[in-house]
Amino acid sequence: MLYDKVFYQGREIENERLELTDKGALYFLGEGLILRNCTVVLKVPGKNLFLGGTRFIDCTFEVKQELKNHQTWVAASLTGCRFKGRLTGCDFGHWPEYGGSPVAPVGSIESCDFSEARLDACRIIGSDPATLRFPRWPCFTILEPIARAPELRGVKWPGLVGDVIVDELHTHPEQTRALTYYAPVLAQRLDAPLEELRALIETFDCIRF
Repeated sequence: MLYDKVFYQGREIENERLELTDKGALYFLGEGLILRNCTVVLKVPGKNLFLGGTRFIDCTFEVKQELKNHQTWVAASLTGCRFKGRLTGCDFGHWPEYGGSPVAPVGSIESCDFSEARLDACRIIGSDPATLRFPRWPCFTILEPIARAPELRGVKWPGLVGDVIVDELHTHPEQTRALTYYAPVLAQRLDAPLEELRALIETFDCIRF
């Protein structure tokens, strides 16, 4: 399939609505692009969206189609932004080592709001999660998952959550500061009763829900 290539770079856009919705297009948001107070509508697969060196300031992202496994958010600077919609397997923050080679050094996230989003297996890397608003239950967020891993491993988790999630926390990048899951999907996938999972989550002060 031949894709149309759409480039946004080297300019500042303010108070506009960008519709990135053409599945026959590849969208490149690149160096020198600043979006301020914009609404960005996303309705394409992650493979159609490329970020690198872009600064988003006070923008709203409306994710109309579940965005899966999109790690290049770590090549963008996000300040005061709001996310709506479903994001799965996405990474945000500062991760220069992503992909085995340095990415744009501007990668960061601060003062952003995910409270209207559904996050599953999403990570905050190399940035302070204290400045962020995470979605509430049925999402839950493990803060400082690597540092708190010994504590989390010290209890028996329902189903396969302990084996698949908790015992594998050390496999995430060492800069991982927060890890968010969507409990209903996790519980179904790992044969864990949702009520038992929440009851255990409530006992940890390093988990937000």
